[in-house]
Amino acid sequence: MKRTLSAMITFVALAAWATTPTQAAEIKILVNQGALSGVRDLAAGYEKATGHKVMIDFVGVGEQAEKIKTDAPGDLVVNFMPAFDELIKDGKVIGPVVEFARAGNGVAVKAGAPKPDISTAEGFKQAMLNAKSIGHSNGGTGPYNTRLFQKLGIYDRIKDKIKIVTGKPVAVAVAEGEVEIGIQQTNVIQPVAGTTYLGPLPPDLIEFGHFGVALRNVSKNAAEARDLIKFMTSPEAAALLRKSAMEPPAR
Repeated sequence: MKRTLSAMITFVALAAWATTPTQAAEIKILVNQGALSGVRDLAAGYEKATGHKVMIDFVGVGEQAEKIKTDAPGDLVVNFMPAFDELIKDGKVIGPVVEFARAGNGVAVKAGAPKPDISTAEGFKQAMLNAKSIGHSNGGTGPYNTRLFQKLGIYDRIKDKIKIVTGKPVAVAVAEGEVEIGIQQTNVIQPVAGTTYLGPLPPDLIEFGHFGVALRNVSKNAAEARDLIKFMTSPEAAALLRKSAMEPPAR
């Protein structure tokens, strides 16, 4: 019943955006893994509400930077908020940069493995101390983990069993048995076949990565792109973001 009511509320909210464009535009967004899941759900909601088409150009961090540098076609770019400082300075995006989502880290173990309780700071700390190996990325929210381990006073005790996972999601390394326990952004670490998602970090330990969106200097559909930004930052977008374990920024 609650799920049905939530779906009805979302439908009614999206209906408020519904328009009948005289000519449907095609808006292209450049996005990397960190915000991909949320952008997909937001794009689908916007398409349904407006009739415009949203094309998601999903690339790695390096390729995204190269496309922006060489002015490859596209209308919007999504990235971590600090990344926009350089883009604005270089004239590659047209402000303002608008924060539309945030996500913290979560934890996963291999399917069938014991499931430690990480719902409290002490539980998470013990899980890290007990694990034979710990995997996390070194991009996006990955560097937050070093600060977290230092905050808990365990970094020196666990640093030799930390593995930086590259070239694939951390949960894949967990599923393949490369590491016993994995930490990565909540919307990236789950769902992944062969793993069990334990949940997000405890509220008193979580550190959020903040995602922004801005108009690119090469946009050919600036009016429609700005309308999509407005949709991405609207109250109606919150339910769509939460579908993929992201959330709207704190206001």
